Amino acid sequence: MNKLNRLSFLSLLLTTCCWLTAYAAPASYDVILRGGTIYDGSGEKPYTGDVAIRGDRIAAMGDIGEPSAALEINVAGLAVAPGFVNMMSWANESLIEDGKSQSDIRQGVTLEIMGEGDSMGPLNDRMKQDMTDAQADIRYEVEWTTLAEYLAYLERRGISPNVASFIGAATPRDYVIGQEDRAPTAEELDQMRALVRQAMQEGALGIASSLIYPPGSFARIDELIELSKVAAEYDGMYISHMRDEGASLLEAIDELLTIAREANIRAEIYHLKAAGKPNWHLFDQAVAKVEQARAEGLQITADIYTYPAGSTGLNATIPPWVQEGGFEASVERMKDPAIREKLAREMLEPSDAWDNMYLGAGTPDNILLVGFKSEALKPLTGKTLAEVAKMRGTDPRMTAMDLIIEDDSRIGTVYFSQSEDVVRKAVALPWVSFNSDAASIAPEGVFLLSNTHPRAYGSFARVLAKYVRDEKVLTLEAAIHKLATLPAMTMKIDQRGQLKNGYYADVVVFDPAKIQDNATFIKPHQYATGMLHVFVNGKQVLKDGEHTGAKPGRFVRGPGWKGEGKQE
Repeated sequence: MNKLNRLSFLSLLLTTCCWLTAYAAPASYDVILRGGTIYDGSGEKPYTGDVAIRGDRIAAMGDIGEPSAALEINVAGLAVAPGFVNMMSWANESLIEDGKSQSDIRQGVTLEIMGEGDSMGPLNDRMKQDMTDAQADIRYEVEWTTLAEYLAYLERRGISPNVASFIGAATPRDYVIGQEDRAPTAEELDQMRALVRQAMQEGALGIASSLIYPPGSFARIDELIELSKVAAEYDGMYISHMRDEGASLLEAIDELLTIAREANIRAEIYHLKAAGKPNWHLFDQAVAKVEQARAEGLQITADIYTYPAGSTGLNATIPPWVQEGGFEASVERMKDPAIREKLAREMLEPSDAWDNMYLGAGTPDNILLVGFKSEALKPLTGKTLAEVAKMRGTDPRMTAMDLIIEDDSRIGTVYFSQSEDVVRKAVALPWVSFNSDAASIAPEGVFLLSNTHPRAYGSFARVLAKYVRDEKVLTLEAAIHKLATLPAMTMKIDQRGQLKNGYYADVVVFDPAKIQDNATFIKPHQYATGMLHVFVNGKQVLKDGEHTGAKPGRFVRGPGWKGEGKQE
C-alpha cells in the first residue's frame, strides 16, 4: 500500500470511527421528563412517553431510551402538556412589580398576551405623565416609549413567563387626538396608521380594541377598519372587547364581522358572553352568528374567563359621554349637581348607545368593590355597592359617583351579571380559548393592598378542575388544545403552543386528579394547586409546586416582525 493509499485508508477509518462513536453515544439532554402522559396539544388522544429538553427547545419525545440528562424527573401518572397561553392578561404592571408571575405560573401559563384596548406603548410625553398619575399601589418609572421597548424592558428586568402584546386601538388615537370624542382628520388617521405599522413591524400581534371605555369607545367603525388594514398587512389580527355585551350583543358582533371582512383580517372576540340576565338568551344567537361567519370563510375565534362574573372599573356604570377629555374631566363633571342628576337618571335607562354595567348587574348587591387607590377607602374592599350605600345613607348611584371622586380612580369592581350555563356553553365551543382578564399576582406584599377577581388565581386551573374533571364539559385533550395550541395558532405565534420536536420548551406537568382553583370572590388571594412543574424556554420555574425564582421569559414577537430570525 503506497503512502497515498495509506492516508486515504486512515482517513476513511477515522471517519468511520467518529461516525460509529457518534451513533453509539447516548444523546445528552438538559432535562428529561420520564414516563408521563403526553398531551401534545393536537387534541388527539394522549400517549405515555418521555419529553427531553436541550437548551430552550424540545429535543426528543416518545421512548427516548437511556440517554443522560442533567435533570431527570419521573412524571409517571402525570399529564405533560405545552404551556398555556393567557389570551388576555393584565400583567402589564404586576410584572414590573414582581416578574415571577406566580398566580399564572402556578396554573401553567407560560405566555401572557397583553394590550386590550390600551397598550403600554407607543407613548408621548403627555401619555407618560398620565400613566404615572394613574398609578396606585404599584409605582414605577415609565422608561420606554414604544410598545416593543416596553416588552424588551420586561425581558431585561427578568420575568418568568413569556410576554407578547397587541397594540391597543385607543393608544394611537390617544397619541394623536387625545381624549376628544371626534373622528380623526385624514392627516391624523395617517399618523395613527403609521404608529400601528411601526408596532406591527416591531412585533405586535395585531390591533386590539375595547369599545366601551373612552377614548376607545369614541372610535367609529371606519377608523377601526383602516387601522385593521394596516395590521392585516403584517398578518396580524383584530381582537375586540366589543361595543356591547348586553342588549346590543348581536349588533356588536356584526360590527366585528364587518371589520374582519372589510380589512380582510382574522378577528377574535374578547371574553365572549351575554351580560345581564335579560340578555342571556342572546348567547345562542351570538354563537350561531359567529359560526355562520366561520362557515363563510371568515377566521373568527373568541376567548373567555371561566366565571359568571366580570370585572372592570366602577366608572363603567357611568355613561361614556361624561368621560370625554379623560378621567379628571369626568370627575369634575360628576361634582356638578345638575350633571349628577342627569347621570343618575341615565344609569337607570336601557340604552343602545352604551353598555350600562349598572343595569347589567341587576342590583347594587351584585356590584362588588375590590380595588381602591385611597388608604381612606381601602377598608371598603370586599363590600358591595349596596352595602356602602346603606352605610352612607345615600342612593347607590350617587354613592358610585362619590366613591370615584373620593378615590380619584376607576375603582376595581366585580359585576355579577352572567350565567353559569352560558359559561359552560362557551367553554365547550371548539373555537374558544381562555384568559384571566387579570394581573398575574401573589398573596403577598403590595398585591394584598387590594382584592381581585378570583380569575387572577384560578381561570386556567378551573378549566381543568371544574369543566374537565368534575363536569366533563371537555375531554382533557380538548382542553389542552384550547389552553395552548388554539391560541398560539390563532395568533400565528411561531414554534410555541405544542409539544413538538424543535419547538420552544414551554412545558407543564400537573396532576389531573388534584388540579384545583382555590380562589373565591370572598377570599381571592389563594393559589391554584396541582400544577407541579413548569418550564419556560427550557428553564424550570415551578418545581414540585413551588416557584424556583427563575425568570427566563422572553418578548415573543408576532408574524409581522421585521427583525432577524423569528423569536430572538
